[in-house]
Amino acid sequence: MAGSILGAAVKRAEDPRFIKGEGTYIPNHQVPGALFMAPVRSPIAHGTILSIDTSFAAEMPGVVGVFTAADLDVNPGSPGVRGIDRAFSRPPLAVDTVRFVGEVVAVVVAETERQAEDAAGFVFADIEPLPAVVDPRTALELGAPVLHPAAGTNLAYEEPAEPVPDLFAGADVVIRASIFNQRLAAVPLEPNSALAIPHDDRLEIRMGSQNIFGHRILVSRAIGVDREEVHAVVPDMGGGFGAKFYTYPEQVLVAALARRLGAPVRWHETRRDNLVAMTQGRAQHIELELGATRDGRVVGVRVDIVQDAGAYPLFGAYLPAWTRTMAVGPYAIPKAEVGFRSVVTNTTPIHAYRGAGRPEATHFLERGMDLLAAELGIDPVEIRRRNLIAADRFPFTTPTGAVYDSGDYQRALDEALRISGYEALRAEQARRRAAGDPVQLGIGVSCYVEITAPEGPQEWAEVEVHEDGRATARVGTSGHGQGHETAFAQIVSSLTGIPMHLISLEQGDTDRIARGAGTGGSRSLQLGGSGVYLATEEVVAKAKRIVADRLEAAVADIVVTSEGLLGVAGAPGATMTWAEVAAIAADPEGFSDEEPGLAAQLVFDQGASTFPFGVHVSVVEVDTVTGAVRLVRHVAVDDCGTVLNPILVGGQVHGGFAQGAGQVLFEQVVYDDDGNPLTGSLMSYLIPTAESLPSVERGVMETPTPFNPLGAKGIGEAATIGSTPAIHNAVMDALSPYGIRHLDMPLTASRVWEAIQEHS
Repeated sequence: MAGSILGAAVKRAEDPRFIKGEGTYIPNHQVPGALFMAPVRSPIAHGTILSIDTSFAAEMPGVVGVFTAADLDVNPGSPGVRGIDRAFSRPPLAVDTVRFVGEVVAVVVAETERQAEDAAGFVFADIEPLPAVVDPRTALELGAPVLHPAAGTNLAYEEPAEPVPDLFAGADVVIRASIFNQRLAAVPLEPNSALAIPHDDRLEIRMGSQNIFGHRILVSRAIGVDREEVHAVVPDMGGGFGAKFYTYPEQVLVAALARRLGAPVRWHETRRDNLVAMTQGRAQHIELELGATRDGRVVGVRVDIVQDAGAYPLFGAYLPAWTRTMAVGPYAIPKAEVGFRSVVTNTTPIHAYRGAGRPEATHFLERGMDLLAAELGIDPVEIRRRNLIAADRFPFTTPTGAVYDSGDYQRALDEALRISGYEALRAEQARRRAAGDPVQLGIGVSCYVEITAPEGPQEWAEVEVHEDGRATARVGTSGHGQGHETAFAQIVSSLTGIPMHLISLEQGDTDRIARGAGTGGSRSLQLGGSGVYLATEEVVAKAKRIVADRLEAAVADIVVTSEGLLGVAGAPGATMTWAEVAAIAADPEGFSDEEPGLAAQLVFDQGASTFPFGVHVSVVEVDTVTGAVRLVRHVAVDDCGTVLNPILVGGQVHGGFAQGAGQVLFEQVVYDDDGNPLTGSLMSYLIPTAESLPSVERGVMETPTPFNPLGAKGIGEAATIGSTPAIHNAVMDALSPYGIRHLDMPLTASRVWEAIQEHS
């Protein structure tokens, strides 16, 4: 049967056109008469706008207009979380106050991109500086500058911890640590962009988006039209990592200007602008307490989180809620007390970034487990083994309210240790330490569980077979590099036998897709894919009824053959092609008992989130003379339920590992005390390269979820969540002979060297 294609290592169908330069990225779109918009950004982090002189720019060649907040009637976007005072809302153009370097104060529209950018340099904003605050803990102090006077506070949102009686009852030791999950830039391969085209009765907007229906709602609200008057489209998009869930002011302004000027308007973000204006991630300050018995059984955990929300509290202000949900990880910790506060600062706003609140939980918990192991003199692996949730306890409800669907955490740990040769690594480490080798070996372990499809476990899907024998899958998710064209075609092909090259995917278009919640939270396959699977089953069922009618057979006897035909079981000559069946279905008289057409659509409701899990083991070498850290090996055992395509899973693991390694070793957005970004280019904001990373050694486990017909869980963020603490723990393990207990990320050569000097 054709179903064998599920689970097969099918090469990505979308790659050839990208390799040949045939991608349809927005900057490639040729639209006659399109004007270009260039933003004018604030050069200071906090200040009062006294005036904006646009006269010089307005007279420059090709300039069509220069616009400030006073010139455009655009509604401000609401905060990204319910319960946040609307006084924290971000206006598309700064009105009277700027709150971070990079905030848009004006825009120039010109005939060419170069003309617009040149003229933007001649818009002069007179801004009177105000005191800035860049640390959220400082922003909470009495006398700190208040960023939003109408709100009267820098505390944008909070969910205090509910006190847990006798939290550490029975504990012989309580580990305490202050842990900082530093601010990160998303750095997608393609920066942001937008192109708005006015038509007689509607506005078409093409934009980078992970959720085009959400973007359409926010754009239509901002420009004051009904959502049906906006046709929103996502063409090919070069990565998002959560940052493209946000509707950026520039995208709203492009739409407003296209309507006002009656001409297409486009905007392409530069890399420098991307690094100061695109939403950023992480930025959590964590106070951790972990109580345990002398034999290493954890009895309770207390966590206090201060979340940096940036200048305007978006969805990032709510991310600690997911950190709280995952605060006990894969461990049978009976009690947890977690609270958080989200605070505005004079920095770029924080939003979702790969993992979105869950990596922070795994990181502080896995650092805590290593600190506990060191305190008790127990091997880090053994202390984890003593606390992991047993395989016979699923579904498992945690003290923070998560309900884990399925898992086998002990087996994942055993597999990771087997692949890594853990005992041999420890022996080599002992040899180097005894020899006083200047290059020390570090071994780090991380056990994780994460939540996927964390909000809204529903997705729309449709499958249609056409009269030429081709098929189309339509889905409300939005692929931007993950391989959706391949994955969804595999699903349709597995049930219909239609060759994959005859199956196309439509997504990211509000005229062609009925609804959708986009791609994020590793939701696409388990929700969109399950929707496609069930819709395809309905199509096959209808096709069987048609074939049974035409061939005068029982419906139960109709099968999809290995050649991709529909026919009577055991009668090789009694078959029909999909094209023939589709033609009959399309004829109102051909199969009159049902609606014309060979198609089905539905909304798949999973009902709950799923919880992938795994274990990562990382091996590093630390040069104790220079402080340089080198990743030597990385083992990843990631269980994402049923694997549809191991090539796609491997790609997600590889990319996730790279971003996790980047956080540990290289990446951090840094501001000075006045709010000036010090990492505004890829010369100062460092990301890993192929040369700096080893290949990932992967182990495969499949523990299906019972919540969807595919048995699939998410994989898009898992490796980032698992790799970061494993690498961090490995470096700290290498430094442990010096008595170094903890260093915050990134573990740059200078930071490591300074710690060694201090403890030598």
